[in-house]
Amino acid sequence: MTETNSIGLHEGNASQLAEKLNHLLANYQIFYMNVRGYHWNVKGSHFFELHTKFEELYTDLLTKVDEVAERILTLGHTPVHAYSDYVTMADIQEAKDVHDGEACVRGILKGYQTLIELQRDVLSLASDADDEGTASQAGDYIREQEKTVWMLNAYLG
Repeated sequence: MTETNSIGLHEGNASQLAEKLNHLLANYQIFYMNVRGYHWNVKGSHFFELHTKFEELYTDLLTKVDEVAERILTLGHTPVHAYSDYVTMADIQEAKDVHDGEACVRGILKGYQTLIELQRDVLSLASDADDEGTASQAGDYIREQEKTVWMLNAYLG
Protein backbone atom coordinates (compact mmCIF):
# COMPACT_ATOMS: atom_id res chain seq x y z
CA MET A 1 0.00 0.00 0.00
CA THR A 2 1.32 3.46 -0.87
CA GLU A 3 1.56 6.23 1.67
CA THR A 4 -0.97 9.02 1.14
CA ASN A 5 -1.28 12.45 2.69
CA SER A 6 -4.32 13.91 4.48
CA ILE A 7 -6.11 14.71 1.21
CA GLY A 8 -5.52 11.27 -0.27
CA LEU A 9 -2.64 12.03 -2.62
CA HIS A 10 0.41 9.81 -2.85
CA GLU A 11 3.02 11.51 -0.68
CA GLY A 12 5.70 11.32 -3.38
CA ASN A 13 3.42 13.13 -5.80
CA ALA A 14 2.46 15.71 -3.17
CA SER A 15 6.13 16.36 -2.46
CA GLN A 16 6.91 16.89 -6.16
CA LEU A 17 3.92 19.21 -6.50
CA ALA A 18 4.93 21.20 -3.42
CA GLU A 19 8.42 21.64 -4.86
CA LYS A 20 7.00 22.91 -8.18
CA LEU A 21 4.55 25.15 -6.35
CA ASN A 22 7.34 26.64 -4.22
CA HIS A 23 9.20 27.44 -7.43
CA LEU A 24 6.00 29.05 -8.74
CA LEU A 25 5.56 30.93 -5.44
CA ALA A 26 9.07 32.38 -5.69
CA ASN A 27 8.28 33.64 -9.19
CA TYR A 28 4.97 35.12 -8.07
CA GLN A 29 6.69 36.99 -5.24
CA ILE A 30 9.36 38.53 -7.46
CA PHE A 31 6.78 39.36 -10.14
CA TYR A 32 4.48 40.92 -7.55
CA MET A 33 7.29 43.21 -6.37
CA ASN A 34 8.16 44.11 -9.95
CA VAL A 35 4.58 45.11 -10.76
CA ARG A 36 4.33 46.99 -7.49
CA GLY A 37 7.47 48.89 -8.46
CA TYR A 38 6.07 49.64 -11.92
CA HIS A 39 2.96 51.04 -10.23
CA TRP A 40 5.04 53.32 -8.02
CA ASN A 41 7.53 54.46 -10.62
CA VAL A 42 5.81 54.61 -14.01
CA LYS A 43 6.08 57.95 -15.77
CA GLY A 44 4.85 59.33 -19.05
CA SER A 45 1.74 60.25 -20.96
CA HIS A 46 -0.06 57.02 -20.00
CA PHE A 47 0.69 57.35 -16.29
CA PHE A 48 -2.90 57.47 -15.06
CA GLU A 49 -4.16 54.42 -16.95
CA LEU A 50 -1.02 52.36 -16.30
CA HIS A 51 -0.81 53.33 -12.62
CA THR A 52 -4.39 52.11 -12.15
CA LYS A 53 -3.89 48.95 -14.22
CA PHE A 54 -0.68 48.02 -12.42
CA GLU A 55 -2.49 48.32 -9.06
CA GLU A 56 -5.18 45.96 -10.33
CA LEU A 57 -2.53 43.48 -11.48
CA TYR A 58 -0.42 43.53 -8.30
CA THR A 59 -3.52 43.15 -6.13
CA ASP A 60 -4.45 40.01 -8.08
CA LEU A 61 -0.87 38.72 -7.87
CA LEU A 62 -0.85 39.17 -4.10
CA THR A 63 -4.03 37.10 -3.84
CA LYS A 64 -2.42 34.37 -5.94
CA VAL A 65 0.72 34.41 -3.76
CA ASP A 66 -1.48 33.57 -0.79
CA GLU A 67 -3.45 30.91 -2.68
CA VAL A 68 -0.31 29.16 -3.94
CA ALA A 69 1.19 29.14 -0.44
CA GLU A 70 -2.06 27.75 0.98
CA ARG A 71 -2.10 25.01 -1.66
CA ILE A 72 1.39 23.98 -0.61
CA LEU A 73 0.15 23.77 2.98
CA THR A 74 -2.90 21.77 1.84
CA LEU A 75 -0.52 19.27 0.24
CA GLY A 76 1.14 18.89 3.66
CA HIS A 77 4.28 20.88 2.95
CA THR A 78 5.79 24.24 3.87
CA PRO A 79 5.80 27.25 1.56
CA VAL A 80 9.09 29.05 1.11
CA HIS A 81 8.82 32.39 2.87
CA ALA A 82 12.20 34.12 2.78
CA TYR A 83 12.71 36.77 0.12
CA SER A 84 16.34 35.71 -0.25
CA ASP A 85 15.08 32.25 -1.24
CA TYR A 86 12.67 33.78 -3.75
CA VAL A 87 15.50 35.67 -5.43
CA THR A 88 17.62 32.54 -5.82
CA MET A 89 14.72 30.22 -6.81
CA ALA A 90 12.84 32.43 -9.27
CA ASP A 91 13.25 32.54 -13.03
CA ILE A 92 11.78 36.05 -13.05
CA GLN A 93 14.46 38.60 -12.24
CA GLU A 94 14.00 41.72 -10.17
CA ALA A 95 13.18 44.78 -12.27
CA LYS A 96 15.01 47.87 -11.07
CA ASP A 97 14.67 51.51 -12.09
CA VAL A 98 12.02 50.96 -14.77
CA HIS A 99 9.93 54.08 -15.38
CA ASP A 100 8.88 54.00 -19.03
CA GLY A 101 5.29 52.78 -19.40
CA GLU A 102 5.98 50.60 -22.43
CA ALA A 103 8.99 49.00 -20.74
CA CYS A 104 6.85 48.29 -17.67
CA VAL A 105 4.18 46.61 -19.82
CA ARG A 106 6.85 44.55 -21.59
CA GLY A 107 8.21 43.48 -18.20
CA ILE A 108 4.73 42.43 -17.13
CA LEU A 109 4.24 40.46 -20.33
CA LYS A 110 7.52 38.63 -19.80
CA GLY A 111 6.55 37.86 -16.20
CA TYR A 112 3.17 36.45 -17.20
CA GLN A 113 4.76 34.34 -19.92
CA THR A 114 7.06 32.81 -17.31
CA LEU A 115 4.19 32.18 -14.87
CA ILE A 116 2.03 30.59 -17.56
CA GLU A 117 4.85 28.24 -18.57
CA LEU A 118 5.47 27.22 -14.95
CA GLN A 119 1.76 26.75 -14.31
CA ARG A 120 1.47 24.48 -17.33
CA ASP A 121 4.19 22.32 -15.75
CA VAL A 122 2.25 22.31 -12.46
CA LEU A 123 -0.98 21.48 -14.31
CA SER A 124 0.64 18.53 -16.07
CA LEU A 125 2.17 17.16 -12.88
CA ALA A 126 -1.07 17.67 -10.95
CA SER A 127 -3.10 15.91 -13.65
CA ASP A 128 -0.71 12.95 -13.61
CA ALA A 129 -1.08 12.79 -9.79
CA ASP A 130 -4.91 12.97 -9.91
CA ASP A 131 -4.68 16.22 -7.93
CA GLU A 132 -7.79 18.03 -9.12
CA GLY A 133 -7.35 20.86 -6.59
CA THR A 134 -3.94 21.91 -7.85
CA ALA A 135 -4.84 21.24 -11.49
CA SER A 136 -7.96 23.38 -11.22
CA GLN A 137 -6.06 26.22 -9.56
CA ALA A 138 -3.32 26.16 -12.22
CA GLY A 139 -5.86 25.95 -15.04
CA ASP A 140 -7.82 28.92 -13.71
CA TYR A 141 -4.65 31.00 -13.41
CA ILE A 142 -3.54 30.09 -16.94
CA ARG A 143 -6.91 31.04 -18.43
CA GLU A 144 -6.97 34.42 -16.66
CA GLN A 145 -3.38 35.26 -17.45
CA GLU A 146 -3.58 34.29 -21.12
CA LYS A 147 -6.38 36.85 -21.47
CA THR A 148 -4.26 39.46 -19.68
CA VAL A 149 -1.35 38.72 -22.04
CA TRP A 150 -3.64 39.19 -25.03
CA MET A 151 -4.89 42.53 -23.65
CA LEU A 152 -1.40 43.83 -22.84
CA ASN A 153 -0.18 42.86 -26.31
CA ALA A 154 -3.17 44.70 -27.78
CA TYR A 155 -2.25 47.74 -25.67
CA LEU A 156 1.27 47.72 -27.11
CA GLY A 157 -0.17 47.42 -30.62
